[in-house]
Amino acid sequence: MGIGSPNRSAPSRPTQLSINGQIISLEIQPWVTLLDLLRGQLELSGTKKGCDHGQCGACTVLIDGERINSCLKLAVSLDGTEITTIEGVGSPQAMHAMQKAFVEYDAFQCGYCTPGQICSAIGLMSEGRARTRPEIRELMSGNLCRCGAYTNIADAIEDVLGRLHSQVREAVE
Repeated sequence: MGIGSPNRSAPSRPTQLSINGQIISLEIQPWVTLLDLLRGQLELSGTKKGCDHGQCGACTVLIDGERINSCLKLAVSLDGTEITTIEGVGSPQAMHAMQKAFVEYDAFQCGYCTPGQICSAIGLMSEGRARTRPEIRELMSGNLCRCGAYTNIADAIEDVLGRLHSQVREAVE
């Protein structure tokens, strides 16, 4: 066996995950990434495999509400966590505000990066650190778009954040 090769004789591990609100018990090999589990065994193909090195953000999902590159996380390390993929964000009949904004602002072209962009934008909102457009751009810099829809992506996020901040101000008043 070469250096860095997975030990293919290692036993699978019982793991329980909450994926898009559904609790799932699985036997997972210790070398399987969350991305490969989602796209393979669980057939949730919305999460995309881009670079497989954590550099493009196409595989971004939410783990316990935080955005993370699923290609860098071993699935067995997530036992007991809540995972939200793009499939769990909304549906065509009941879209999340961020999904609606992406459509409204035409914040995608080919659409390959869009699931990761939307999950990352939702995570960014819950972090509460983005207040300005430059902050949005900086905090979304881990999500690449080969088509160059960055301006429209920032417009969509800025709109949703603006509406959220308006709702908070109205609630306080």
